Amino acid sequence: MAPRDPKDGGGRGGGSGGGAADPEDDIEAPLLASSGSSFFFDPACEDGGEEQRRRRRRFLHGSHTLSNTTSQVALVGADVCPIESLDYELVENDVFKQDWRARGRGHILRYVALKWALCFLVGALVAAAGFVANIGVENVAGSKFVVTSNLMLEGKHRSAFAVFLASNFVLTMLAAVLTVYVAPAAAGSGIPEVKAYLNGVDAPNIFSLKTLVVKIVGCIAAVSSSLHVGKAGPLVHTGACIASILGQGGSSKYGMTCKWLRYFKNDRDRRDLVTCGSAAGIAAAFRAPVGGVLFALETVSSWWRSALLWRAFFTTAMVAVVLRALIDFCKSGKCGLFGKGGLIMFDVTADYVTYHLVDLPPVITLGVFGGILGSLYNFFLDKVLRLYNLINEKGKTYKLVLAATVTVCTSCCLFGLPWIAACKPCPSDTEEACPSIGRSGNFKKFQCGMNEYNDLASLFFNTNDDTIRNLYSAGTDDEFHISSILVFFAASYFLGIFSYGLALPSGLFVPVILTGAAYGRLVGMLVGSQSTLDHGLFAVLGSAALLGGSMRMTVSVCVILLELTNNLLMLPLVMLVLLISKVVADAFNANVYDLLVRLKGFPHLEGYAEPYMRQLSVSDVVTGPLQTFNGIEKVGHIVHVLKTTGHNGFPVVDEPPFSDCPTLYGLILRDHLLVLLRKKDFIHNCTASTLNASKHFTNDEFAKRGSGKQDRIEDIELSAEELEMFVDLHPFTNTSPYTVLETMSLAKALILFREVGLRHLLVLPKSSKRAPVVGILTRHDFMPEHILGLHPFLFKSRWKKVRLGKLKMTSIL
Repeated sequence: MAPRDPKDGGGRGGGSGGGAADPEDDIEAPLLASSGSSFFFDPACEDGGEEQRRRRRRFLHGSHTLSNTTSQVALVGADVCPIESLDYELVENDVFKQDWRARGRGHILRYVALKWALCFLVGALVAAAGFVANIGVENVAGSKFVVTSNLMLEGKHRSAFAVFLASNFVLTMLAAVLTVYVAPAAAGSGIPEVKAYLNGVDAPNIFSLKTLVVKIVGCIAAVSSSLHVGKAGPLVHTGACIASILGQGGSSKYGMTCKWLRYFKNDRDRRDLVTCGSAAGIAAAFRAPVGGVLFALETVSSWWRSALLWRAFFTTAMVAVVLRALIDFCKSGKCGLFGKGGLIMFDVTADYVTYHLVDLPPVITLGVFGGILGSLYNFFLDKVLRLYNLINEKGKTYKLVLAATVTVCTSCCLFGLPWIAACKPCPSDTEEACPSIGRSGNFKKFQCGMNEYNDLASLFFNTNDDTIRNLYSAGTDDEFHISSILVFFAASYFLGIFSYGLALPSGLFVPVILTGAAYGRLVGMLVGSQSTLDHGLFAVLGSAALLGGSMRMTVSVCVILLELTNNLLMLPLVMLVLLISKVVADAFNANVYDLLVRLKGFPHLEGYAEPYMRQLSVSDVVTGPLQTFNGIEKVGHIVHVLKTTGHNGFPVVDEPPFSDCPTLYGLILRDHLLVLLRKKDFIHNCTASTLNASKHFTNDEFAKRGSGKQDRIEDIELSAEELEMFVDLHPFTNTSPYTVLETMSLAKALILFREVGLRHLLVLPKSSKRAPVVGILTRHDFMPEHILGLHPFLFKSRWKKVRLGKLKMTSIL
């Protein structure tokens, strides 16, 4: 992608104004530095040359000023790349109106039917992707554990370690090589990218076909390598990829397109499909259809309405139905050695859960310390990601070396720690084989003799799914020693932090559930006879506490855990733990996904206005000069403006003799200007055109291309004669753009901008004697680095002092 002008909207070219505040008074600096000195290479970006590298160094090392330019780029892939806003607003020009009037009842019915058909396809395909991921992990990881266990059974401990280490190394490097060299957008969980996209931010290649394939294959390899990463996040990204590809009619790059999907060539419908896809991803990961819908509503989406709720619920219902059919198929033994469905943990707690008033103090304590541990988890993760960035920015080789180092250390930890645990005699009342030889089971033999098992090895030498199932199981209070649970909790806590951020697909959801389960078991053992609750129930509550403390989700996590364990009797306790842990953690820092969005540098618009915004009007953040076009404009001038600026929207102003006085006619988009230049339907004189636009242009020609794809003015060739001609912009101009008066408060403008889902907001003068439009607001004008750069005095305002205490507390922590 070629470097672009700092401004996303049309209008002014600078966007930076005022001086930077004194560092000692820069209360916002910790937040801004985190978005500039962070790691990340999830989406891909083409190398932009020396200027791109200079931008990258400035962004990574925090040498940028508090100006509007910083929010125009994000760490997309291994380089800092420009990002674009999405167009959720309907462009009501003459071509659009004529196309809409030409549509009859049949077109409308076909459009509605296709929406539901696409939801069905998204649900079915995401269920298939989740099934493939689960079966892949179960078979690959299962084979590795069987070979290792058999060698341990034969007493060949060194050979077992060599096989275990080599298998994990090969699997990790497979995932890392595919991600680094084929699809960098597949790195990480993908949830921050989906969250930013649904907020209105587009980045290159985050939903491409390559990203989808590498995400699935890399996820299977990474999770099978015994790294403490999960499948939930990658499956959310996978669902969003599938939805986006279907919504844009397939992939034109690989010749896989469908013309009948032309109805969805716009960001509004794609946004709805991606929302349904993200909900389907959670439903496929945990077989939790209701939890998936609530996750999309609570965590990733910025706009929601009842019609979207129905379609999202229908999509997740399809996931549940298809998954059920595929799992029934596996029960016939046709899914390999170990295909049992993966993260399907039904009936793992007692059938009847009873609790009394005496159980509330331990549960409240569990929630309080869960909130503290969750906020600490986010704090340490932030520090580790910054450290990884210093390594990853050195090049692709360093990314691979980092991944190799972490997997070797993880393998040594997982194989070495069980040796410190004492062997325990097999219980006589268990129905499960003891010791268990193979992939799963609560009784791993490891180095122990017959009729004995190593409880720590039973936790480490299983897939994450099976370990969670073991910890959640009821009636297993005496099967794990407290020292083993303590060692496993500490190892899982820090391995989950160090495993995330590598150049491979990795999720945070499952590692947090796993660590929380160990934490809950540990609390249950410490409480002992003071509580009547089963240790397996404590494990479920521990997962809820750590999820609430780290991710700050309440309703969706509550429903997901209930759907996982199939036990509604736990509902009051889970709700109590989630509320307590969230309240405690909110006192220290932000939730992990907001943290990651900020680290990546995405200009995410929150659903509320900061207090300082009420002190400003929109005229206080609009900077000049303003770039406009006449209603009938010279081709050469249009080409010059498009080549010298990166603006995506331009006000169209009619001047005499086409109007009595300068009058705002509307707004025209950059992409639409490129279509006009490519079509070359020009006129020779600066006079009103008699051209019937609806006969020469179709609405499909102005349809939005796929995510991250853009036309370039440099690809259009025009002769010297054509540059001297004119083009009538009136039929292609949006005649009803959203406008505000320059006296409106910035806080009020932000709410309007976000709730409607705008890309451009025109600012009109208070006086009719001035120019008809004085500027354009884009999402970058609402970013703190821009506002506080223009008005440094806001650093000393009273509300900032309140935030100072909170930031200092976080820094000390």
